[in-house]
Amino acid sequence: MEYSLLYHTIIPFILSALVVVLVTIIAEKYGTKTGGVIGTLPSTIIIAFLFIALDKGTTFAAESVVIVPAEMGLNLIFLLIFALLASKKILTALSGALATWTALTILVYFTSLSSIIISLTIYGICFFISFFILDKQRNIISQETIKVHYTPLKLLGRSLIAGIVIATAVSVSNIGVTLSGIFSVFPAIFLSTMLISLREHGPQFTGAMAKGMIYGSPSVVSYSIGIYFLYPSIGILPGTLVAFLIGLLVTFLLFLLRKNIR
Repeated sequence: MEYSLLYHTIIPFILSALVVVLVTIIAEKYGTKTGGVIGTLPSTIIIAFLFIALDKGTTFAAESVVIVPAEMGLNLIFLLIFALLASKKILTALSGALATWTALTILVYFTSLSSIIISLTIYGICFFISFFILDKQRNIISQETIKVHYTPLKLLGRSLIAGIVIATAVSVSNIGVTLSGIFSVFPAIFLSTMLISLREHGPQFTGAMAKGMIYGSPSVVSYSIGIYFLYPSIGILPGTLVAFLIGLLVTFLLFLLRKNIR
């Protein structure tokens, strides 16, 4: 019981709170492109699949991760819808994005997706659509430095929003092959970051942040592909380490190429 509470609730809460606070501060200080790339570095997915594999075995984890690229694609649609509705009330943006994500997730769930190739194809389509709409049709331009006065209360508020949302998602991630994959990449960090961005900086910054996180999303997908092949072949801990290094390399390449993005 204590083991489950520590690794399925407390650690995700602390890690996610730190990640979202770090992401928003980096975006405010160095711009949304940098914040988006850093914000999509594999984080909670590592914890989710590490303990899914420890609890259920590498075969179960590898089967669960098949749906992750497709779900990441749906997460990008979540970002897109939130950004498109950001000029409305915050509740409208949140409910619209979550309703779209939920409907698409149910659709994917009932297709019984079992092919990593099809999953990657779905991600690629969602990536192209979401990035194209924000970049070309909506002409969203990346935002630069924003001056913010940080207070302990402001940072605590950001931490609580992120921690509660993500700890809840991770705590229910170990409940079946497909559902484990879905909940392991529930758009909790995206949701938290969007809420904080819209509440504190408005629709324009929120759209730019969404675009930056869409751009940075291949790092999480590369991590999931890594553990899909590595968990069954070299084991849990080595597979986690090598997959993270793959994700880190992709993040580094995206970081170097970020200046090519408007």
